[in-house]
Amino acid sequence: MMAELAALSGLAEGVLRPLMLTFLRVGAVMALLPAFGEQSVPARIRLVLALAFTAIVGPAVMDRHGVGPMLLPALAEVLAGLLIGLALRLLVLALQMAGTIAAQTASLSQLFASAGAEPQPVAATLFTMAGLALAVQAGLHVRVAELMILSYDLFPAGRIPLAEDVARWGTAQGARALSLSLALAAPFVIASTLWNVALGVLNRAMPQLMVSFIGAPALALGALGLLALATPLLLPVWLQALHATLHNPVAP
Repeated sequence: MMAELAALSGLAEGVLRPLMLTFLRVGAVMALLPAFGEQSVPARIRLVLALAFTAIVGPAVMDRHGVGPMLLPALAEVLAGLLIGLALRLLVLALQMAGTIAAQTASLSQLFASAGAEPQPVAATLFTMAGLALAVQAGLHVRVAELMILSYDLFPAGRIPLAEDVARWGTAQGARALSLSLALAAPFVIASTLWNVALGVLNRAMPQLMVSFIGAPALALGALGLLALATPLLLPVWLQALHATLHNPVAP
């Protein structure tokens, strides 16, 4: 009996402990992962996906975990997973911001779509859903599994990242997401600015003409046409940024 208990104790220390720590990192990534970690996905499905990713990642990183107490290694795994997930989630927020800016400049902000957890303008929902579908079609699940395995080189097991490095990295990632959203929304901002300038010139030339009754519907119609034409061209730019983040999530 004692020998069997000792064998089970050794099994728990050598197998179950690394798997539990790996699950903590994978679960933290899954909480923020685009597509698979969306709030619209049921919690049970997200749990099954986290277990599936753990089964893939665990055997590859089994020897990365040491022995000893669980508290600090568990905290380090959760923090590493949250940082990786946040780097990917910021790209989804960039799509939402780009769609919101495009809707505001094109007088489409009153058209809401309820596909997400919070109502968003229809342009933001279109960008987000199309971008996530494109990412999954491009093999997001495979790239994420590779990222989780390679993340142990970026965030070694049991080592808590320094607060100064995390703050510097977070600032750079936020600025990168904002610049990406502005770049994606630039065609809509430029077109809306040119149209409003043209309406202003027309209003000065013909004060008796009610340009608002003509300009607002034409702006909305033109924005819908531009949305249909520009979305297939803008999404590959976002997908390239996603691949760059998957290749190195800690890059400034």
